[in-house]
Amino acid sequence: MVHSLKACWRLLHAAGHALAGWWTIRFAFPTLSQAERNARVQVWSKRMLEIMGITLTVQGKLPAAGPVLLICNHLSWLDITCIHAAHHVRFVSKSDVKGWPVIGTLSTGSGTLYIERERRRDALRVVHHMTEALRSGDMIGVFPEGTTSDGRGLLPFHANLLQAAISSGAPVLPAALRFADAATGETSQAPRYIDDDNLLTSVWNVLRAPPLLAIVRFGEPQDSHGRDRRAWAQSLHEDVQQLRRETH
Repeated sequence: MVHSLKACWRLLHAAGHALAGWWTIRFAFPTLSQAERNARVQVWSKRMLEIMGITLTVQGKLPAAGPVLLICNHLSWLDITCIHAAHHVRFVSKSDVKGWPVIGTLSTGSGTLYIERERRRDALRVVHHMTEALRSGDMIGVFPEGTTSDGRGLLPFHANLLQAAISSGAPVLPAALRFADAATGETSQAPRYIDDDNLLTSVWNVLRAPPLLAIVRFGEPQDSHGRDRRAWAQSLHEDVQQLRRETH
């Protein structure tokens, strides 16, 4: 009963924080510089994690500025918020998110690039926009698994989006994310969101869970010059796997 009451309070608080973020993007962002917008996104993300009972632990360093293509394993709807809390990054996300109430506005306001996964040729368009953004000095984040996993292993990496780093000459930074019980350090499945998992159920599981850690570990930047994207995707898969092990 106590857990449910606490979860209800967190849910109301999180909803209010989401609406405050929506208001900021709609009415304050037009008057802010890009650097100021990025800072607002980072502060908002940190606060959202606090509201949900999640403590962020950052291991390793993310470069202070781009161009950088960040790649990370994908576990949950919380992943982007966790990385944004560490540093603002423009993510590539499925186009469906753009139409979601409130969340779509938050996603677009944070600089998300959208891809229609059902259309294979849309990857070419997204790679073109990613390449331009990297040449402009942006940090771009992708989840090369293409979907969430249960965290026990890594799905194969798709190589297509790595072409943006190769074409722009931007380095790639591997990263790994793990959610853990703050008291024991054991991996937590509360934020899990795979296959037939329901988003509302997953949110509720996080809200009812004991305090959690979100551990983000950044590796070392890798030069993109002369790379074959398929071979690179395989080696990056191994690098992220190693980073995952190092979060324990």
